[in-house]
Amino acid sequence: MSGQRHTHENPKETAIACAQHILGLLEDAAAGGSDVSLAISGGSSPRMMFEAFARTRFDWSRVHLFWVDERSVPPSHDQSNYRLAEQTFLLPARFPTRNVHRIQAELRPELAAERYVADLRAFFGALEGDAAVFDVIHQGIGPDAHTASLFPGEPLIEDRDKLAAAVWSEKMSQWRITLAPLVLLNARHSVMLVTGADKKDALSHVFHSEYAPLEYPAQLMRNAHEVSWYLDRAAAEDLDG
Repeated sequence: MSGQRHTHENPKETAIACAQHILGLLEDAAAGGSDVSLAISGGSSPRMMFEAFARTRFDWSRVHLFWVDERSVPPSHDQSNYRLAEQTFLLPARFPTRNVHRIQAELRPELAAERYVADLRAFFGALEGDAAVFDVIHQGIGPDAHTASLFPGEPLIEDRDKLAAAVWSEKMSQWRITLAPLVLLNARHSVMLVTGADKKDALSHVFHSEYAPLEYPAQLMRNAHEVSWYLDRAAAEDLDG
């Protein structure tokens, strides 16, 4: 299994450590003088990480922010990943709006995905077939071992051409727009934040079960470049070490 594992006592400690690690990676990436790229995920676990970002004195002017996935809702909706980040991170940190690359999820799902792909291609200079190579991608996993909006059985899991796509989640009865495996697997650094006892079975499958990403999508991260896992004790209970 690729990647380094960091286990902390509780979700807050885990989220703060994860935030500090991501900020360090961004500082290192920016040392060359270029703008850097970060993609963040939504869900329940990142809130405290976003709050840690907002509390930290950091030069966000050279960071371009993208989203790993988004629910097909307007940006003001309670379920919007953008809204969560806006309230807990972007506004308190005075993140430069010109550097925010929001998924326009209020549009039809296919159109929202097309526009997001166009934004990715424009920023990264990615031609057809090229990956958009992020400096850092933050992800989590669900109790069913999904990551991004790649749920068990999703055909996009096996795709290695697309940058992003609209997918239908039968479990959630909802359209979502998500980065595709081509992008997730080619990030320079992937940082996985996973907390809560409801994730321990999924983590056990991700780390120890036979490779079957259609069943356990987060197993895709076994093949990513450099992966750091930030876990709390409840989530890591069934792992060795």
